[in-house]
Amino acid sequence: MKKNVLIIGAGGVAQVVAHKCAQHNDILGNIHIASRTLDKCQALVDSVREKGSLKVAGDLQAHALDALDIEATKALITRTESQIVINVGSAFVNMSVLQACIETGAAYLDTAIHEDPAKICETPPWYANYEWKRREQCQAKGVTAILGIGFDPGVVNAYAALAVNDYFDTVTDIDIIDINAGSHGRYFATNFDPEINFREFTGTVWSWQNSQWVSNRMFEVKRTDDLPVVGTHTSYMTGHDEVHSLSQILKVPNVRFWMGFGEHYINVFTVLNNLGLLSEQPVTTAEGLEVVPLKVVKAVLPDPSSLAPDYSGKTCIGDLVKGTKDGQDKEVFIYNVADHAEAYAEVGSQGISYTAGVPPVAAAILVATGEWDAQKMVNVEELPPKPFINLLNQMGLPTRIKDEQGDRALSF
Repeated sequence: MKKNVLIIGAGGVAQVVAHKCAQHNDILGNIHIASRTLDKCQALVDSVREKGSLKVAGDLQAHALDALDIEATKALITRTESQIVINVGSAFVNMSVLQACIETGAAYLDTAIHEDPAKICETPPWYANYEWKRREQCQAKGVTAILGIGFDPGVVNAYAALAVNDYFDTVTDIDIIDINAGSHGRYFATNFDPEINFREFTGTVWSWQNSQWVSNRMFEVKRTDDLPVVGTHTSYMTGHDEVHSLSQILKVPNVRFWMGFGEHYINVFTVLNNLGLLSEQPVTTAEGLEVVPLKVVKAVLPDPSSLAPDYSGKTCIGDLVKGTKDGQDKEVFIYNVADHAEAYAEVGSQGISYTAGVPPVAAAILVATGEWDAQKMVNVEELPPKPFINLLNQMGLPTRIKDEQGDRALSF
């Protein structure tokens, strides 16, 4: 049984991870939080202690770490005797942290695909550009590496695997729909790191259609759905991590990702993008200063974690899956609804951070107990989904299913 968790990152998602690890430290053991800024890590430690989240007595410590430094990360893993590393830092550190885990034998979990700061929307499938190149190393050393174990990617991958395994004979379409029907009351803000958020939308939109990669522009293709609880919303086809693994692993001919955006967000985004303010390439000012426009925009926008106290409303994220069963056409929607205010009351974070932060802790528990200790690199859809979904039901992210039998809670 694996014990002791090192959390890398100190943002809004890390806050959820810290609280949830603390709530299950009877299984997970000691908890360590590391990022470049020690004060941010200490603030998470203080938050956990203030809310009394620790289930049993145990270590809870903050550490300063440059996660791009593989040797320093290895040293911290060794010093803290951490056997599970949950990486919720910037997507730019994934490969460094992964390599540190491979060399120390610690299990590795992340919530998003690796990105090169100098590149946007590389040739698909994106996982093949970075993470999948380390598959053989993980296999040879028996290191568990679970990729993309947030909500999307993550839980939606488990939903897709469940649908393919249990509800269909043949699956033709997986459409992942992500709607945030909440309001934070700010003029303009992003729900997670603005730099990562904008990079998703400034490049080519890649989808998997008719078993091949198809490119579109952002906001070019949209759909409208009447969804449980949140009602009717318009969403736009967007490039996203899970399309790149689901298409290759589950062999479904059509895999697409759709995210909801309001007109105000689209208008502000379009102006920023057209002005070149979302570029990742440096420019030189008249004063001779070299700056990256995207980093400047990030610096002036609200910190996503600061949105939590005023956030209201709900999210609805799920998989609309189509195919056939017993010779008949079939459609199911497997989904979760989360509440921003409830998330804040429990762990001090907004609902987007909550949906991203609970799943890696559930996965860590399954690694600790051996159920998901794969001892190789896997994407979530390669693991048994039912124990994961059951655990999420208990941890604050209940799953529901809507099909020909109606709309009901889903458990096993």
